Amino acid sequence: MSVAVAHQPSAAGQLALREAARQANYRNTSVTVIHIADSTDLDLAEAHTAKLRDDIASALAETSVSELDWELALAPGGGVENTADTILELAKKAGAELLVIGARRRSPVGKALLGSVTQTLILNADIPVLVVK
Repeated sequence: MSVAVAHQPSAAGQLALREAARQANYRNTSVTVIHIADSTDLDLAEAHTAKLRDDIASALAETSVSELDWELALAPGGGVENTADTILELAKKAGAELLVIGARRRSPVGKALLGSVTQTLILNADIPVLVVK
């Protein structure tokens, strides 16, 4: 079992990462960091993996959690449904007991007009989802 976190390089993503570390510490388990690449070219995304790992390690080091085991799951991006499905698939593969996601504030009109990965994850997840705002 682990705590999965959908990682994005944003303020909400960093908050989600730190909360996932706290949840993993509380549950005495590891963290699986799920990062969906902006590009569908996974080779291009893997070229940036070292920097990505350093950024994640740095964010996790800022928490009060010591000696946290974590792994990175990297996948190519796609549309809203594809991204949400990929996150859920990777969380299931990791045996996650909790999925932590970051969310940013959007207007009601923005929610109605644009698809939302967050909303899709909340509605379709088989495990509890913790949304960090």
